Amino acid sequence: MKIEILTPDSKVYEGEIESIRVPGQKGSFQVLKDHAPIISTLDKGMVRIIDEAGKELIYEIDGGVIEVKANKIILLSESVK
Repeated sequence: MKIEILTPDSKVYEGEIESIRVPGQKGSFQVLKDHAPIISTLDKGMVRIIDEAGKELIYEIDGGVIEVKANKIILLSESVK
């Protein structure tokens, strides 16, 4: 899957990943390859990504929105650390 993590100021991360776990407003959820299309709001919390090499990347977000469609993920947040 391809992912882009964006803030109003910059592109924080772009690449191919195996999975992502995000803090949804109604609870944490994971996205894997061939996930059904979804748009969801996100709470403040940790985003955990497993990249193609199996390495875990962790980002802290200040809420936001995620869109998943055709194995492409776009995550928008005001702040990513």
